[in-house]
Amino acid sequence: MTNASRASSITRRKLLKASAAGAALAVFPAPLIAQTKPFAGVTLHGASFQHRFFTLLAKYIPEFEDKTGMKVDLQLSALPVYNQQANLELSSGGSAYDFVNVTFTLATRWIAAGLLANLDEFTGDANLTPAEWNPKDFVDGAQVPYRDAKGATYGYSWEGGAMLMGLSRMDLMEKKGLKIPKTFAELQQVCAEINGTDGVSGLVSWFLHNWNLPPYIQGFGGNIFKNPPGDVMPALNTPEAIQGVEFYAKLLKSAPTGVLTYTEDQARQAMLTGRANIFIHSSAWVTPILLSDESKVKETSRVVRSPAGPVHDYPASNSQGLGIPKNAKNQKAAWEFIKWALSPEISMKLVREHGHSSICRRSIITSDDYRKLNTVNGQDLGALYLEVLEQPGKGENYMAYRTSKEFPIVGDVLNKAFEQVATGQLPAKDAMNAAQDQAIAALRRAGTKL
Repeated sequence: MTNASRASSITRRKLLKASAAGAALAVFPAPLIAQTKPFAGVTLHGASFQHRFFTLLAKYIPEFEDKTGMKVDLQLSALPVYNQQANLELSSGGSAYDFVNVTFTLATRWIAAGLLANLDEFTGDANLTPAEWNPKDFVDGAQVPYRDAKGATYGYSWEGGAMLMGLSRMDLMEKKGLKIPKTFAELQQVCAEINGTDGVSGLVSWFLHNWNLPPYIQGFGGNIFKNPPGDVMPALNTPEAIQGVEFYAKLLKSAPTGVLTYTEDQARQAMLTGRANIFIHSSAWVTPILLSDESKVKETSRVVRSPAGPVHDYPASNSQGLGIPKNAKNQKAAWEFIKWALSPEISMKLVREHGHSSICRRSIITSDDYRKLNTVNGQDLGALYLEVLEQPGKGENYMAYRTSKEFPIVGDVLNKAFEQVATGQLPAKDAMNAAQDQAIAALRRAGTKL
């Protein structure tokens, strides 16, 4: 029997019968699957970029295979390679994958182009998804990128990134009478005063400026586009955007030499060894100063909200989702895998057994077990993570610039412009005026109507 015919052989009657038998046994339908194994013999082909989540999940995949009779062929590659391959596969209407990572920056493009299956058709069918799976349990801010304009869902988030501020040398700050900065102005002051003290840099960062820089631009009242996602006219040369660029370039004067080419891991190491005092990045990269065995600064570190700008307090956040290609051969079988991989049970296993904290189920993040594991030196890191992750889901979705399909083009232009400013090649106003022209021209060449 082929995979497709086997999948289509599931009848409503069989599922209802199995559901009635399994309803009293568990809150998750694994026992139901185990009893019927409607997809036995199917080999699921999935793809994503390499990430610790999948490394950990792989340990449990044999359990899924035993329960369902399916095989899982999960292909992982570097992020740029994965994005290129998946984008080509989906755009060409291919059916090589049954499930895919819906990359944060490509989500809007793929959804708008109709390349993904509407997952509401699965969660809305009680025969396919029990109420206990509870799609509303996913943090709303993490789900925003995976909905279309009408609110339909095309992905469920497996990884959340919430921008926080780590401080590794509170001992030096206390000696100088410095408090944790809560505003941009205070951040500038602390970085300048600590820089060079005992060989410590005031701040460290990494090379992806279109991730690090926008919170400063937005903090001064600017944005990357005029009003995304509806109006994607670049807004790179507004006074507010220029002010944000100038501020961040000045901030990096307190960073180590060569910081413009630092990787995330280099920045993380500078913090773990106490060679840099402040790092503002996603929680997964900042919290190791408190949680990692490699950290030499556990006793002098704090993790807090990143400072607010004079106009907005918009810490960056993102998420990664799992979805099903519209042309996938085994959509219902793929949904079984996604449902299992993002179930409350597997999510809690990842937290309890591996300390993996960047999950997106609210019930897990607010659980006693999660809070116990992620409260360090009296700091509730889970509460910080949740607060930032859900912020774009409240009021204005200020992260809409990043999921606009035009962002990859404009983000590259912004990176190059900032490097010119940070290296002193051009004043911020000149660099951003040129960037504005370049971004408009590049978008028009790509077919965007402005």
